[in-house]
Amino acid sequence: MARTNFENLRVYLLAEQLADEVWEVVGNWGALARDTVGKQLVRAADSIGANIAEGSGRGSNKDYRRFLRIARGSQCEPQHWLRRAFRRKLLTPQQVECLKAMVDPLAPTLNAFLRSIGRN
Repeated sequence: MARTNFENLRVYLLAEQLADEVWEVVGNWGALARDTVGKQLVRAADSIGANIAEGSGRGSNKDYRRFLRIARGSQCEPQHWLRRAFRRKLLTPQQVECLKAMVDPLAPTLNAFLRSIGRN
């Protein structure tokens, strides 16, 4: 089974970009916000790329597809935490739009990549 280096995958690069931007934003928050919403948001963003990477190291397409599905589910979690952060006045509308613009393309890109992986 041939594998593409996950670090070169467009979907992984998008996930990495989101995670890096979330890290920068959350780093500017106060202690309470970082310890509550911030940690959850960072973990949620980081888990997308982590699942893509882990799946690429599995021994079968079936396992890889399973981890890509997990990554797809993980892609929804930052949306929740962005809403919480905005409602708690931790993010400006501009920050939300910037981060949302990074989250939104992940699902269709993950879906396309998932379809490209064989079934075995």
